[in-house]
Amino acid sequence: FSLNLTADCNAVLKALQPIFQEQGMTETVHNWEEHGYLATYIKKNGSFANLRIHPHGLVLVDLQSYNDHTKGREEVDQLLNKVEERMKELFPGNIKRVKRLPAILRGGVIDRYWPTADGRLVEYDIDEVVYDEDSPFQNIKILHSKQFGNILILSGDVNLAESDLAYTQAIMGSGKEDYTGKEVLILGGGDGGILYEIVKLKPKMVTMVASNIDQMVIDGCKKYMRKTCGDVLDNLKGECYQVLIEDCIPVLKRYAKEGRMFDYVINDLTAVPISTSPEE
Repeated sequence: FSLNLTADCNAVLKALQPIFQEQGMTETVHNWEEHGYLATYIKKNGSFANLRIHPHGLVLVDLQSYNDHTKGREEVDQLLNKVEERMKELFPGNIKRVKRLPAILRGGVIDRYWPTADGRLVEYDIDEVVYDEDSPFQNIKILHSKQFGNILILSGDVNLAESDLAYTQAIMGSGKEDYTGKEVLILGGGDGGILYEIVKLKPKMVTMVASNIDQMVIDGCKKYMRKTCGDVLDNLKGECYQVLIEDCIPVLKRYAKEGRMFDYVINDLTAVPISTSPEE
């Protein structure tokens, strides 16, 4: 709850206490005077709630319970509904925002929460672990999502889903570039998506330097990400393409020294492509 005015911490505590007491929860209150209150409520079944009241007008309620059934979720919703009703009675017209977040499920058989490269947390509707192996370089996961199809995740970094054709098309220029008869260099792209789409456009030659240096990524993708890569990863050399399982930095230095020229260079490297240490 975000209030339009400063909060009378004691009044908020007194108003909400009966709701938790009705649940048979044991209360412990910490008072930091100018820093507000923290009240914890513990139930005999191990469920507990934290009530944090900030004087500047922020009131937070966190509930944790071991309930994986509908009845348990209904009980949590009912308690939160009562808290919201009581707060609206206590601060009529003075609640700027009420935000209720969905439950975070911990310890599930399948992990549904994956951070983005820029630090945001995304919950996916993952229902199956399709592939999970450790290579000498990284952990490789391919998880199935009802919404996005199979998703490639490398060491916790979400790389690409089968539904991400728009990403592939955008990185290729959204149809504005003509690859017919051209020499193309792809840096990264171990999922094979860009290679598969460019080969359809009749280039002269495509060289893909799969910078993950990891054959196991290609092996996993060619088996479980075929909506993305088609059949181009079945062989590392085709009529108009070749795939190099090498570190792209030495390859680029070699090409520069040789004066090798390309019509297009497409960068599809990882979020952290270069490191001074072997990690990441």
